[in-house]
Amino acid sequence: MKFCSLYSGSTGNSLLVQGHETNILIDSGISARKVEEALDSRDVDIKKINAIIVTHEHIDHIRSIGTISKKYNIPVYANLGTWNGIENEKTVVEIKEKNYFKIGEEFEIGELKIMPFSTSHDAIDPCGFSIECDKQKISIATDLGEVTHEVMENLKQSKFVLLESNYEPEVLRYCSYPYYLKSRIAGNKGHLSNNIAGQTISKLVEYGLENVMLGHLSKESNFPELAYKTVTEELEKNGVDIKELELNIASRTEPSKVVNI
Repeated sequence: MKFCSLYSGSTGNSLLVQGHETNILIDSGISARKVEEALDSRDVDIKKINAIIVTHEHIDHIRSIGTISKKYNIPVYANLGTWNGIENEKTVVEIKEKNYFKIGEEFEIGELKIMPFSTSHDAIDPCGFSIECDKQKISIATDLGEVTHEVMENLKQSKFVLLESNYEPEVLRYCSYPYYLKSRIAGNKGHLSNNIAGQTISKLVEYGLENVMLGHLSKESNFPELAYKTVTEELEKNGVDIKELELNIASRTEPSKVVNI
């Protein structure tokens, strides 16, 4: 498999996963034009995208799914709760080819085996994904306020994980966000802090994790350098040899490098 974060952050999210012959997008929360440009920069023709799978209905994850689906005849996959939320979002172009999956039930797109698992976030039925191909596994977990037992069990045995590292508590405390938003972000249905991301990664290393990308960093309450530093310190505190783990940051504004699994 190959993985690339096209965009990751509150301004828009879209991720690319490739198998031997199958290409899927996870979310498309940025403009269709920017998704096309990002794919082109990684030598991927958007016409070769086989499906879009959706984590939840917030606009920074679904903004252009209708436009892309309609223009290129690409099917969209989501669970029932998320579909209900999408249908209430009037800015999204109507999607004709809808596919449904259920949390905890594996489905396949081409040679990719996809397992959706529940995440703790303030959406109707949000989820992350574990994806397997040729006995290799990667996982995606962003937009979650806590790492539940279910999340951890699904992340285990992944060679690569894109994990949310949204905010630094002290920066969040003093940033310009109103109090209610700070409380939402730091709550158990909000987002993950750098510290919790580091602690989670430390545990996953014991289960074969080799490569991590920190995603969905806040523009107001985090910095890439700070996220990297905090997570690295957590890893060292927990006895992880950081030389044995590749750690990168997903950008809000441009595609990441392509990760080969």
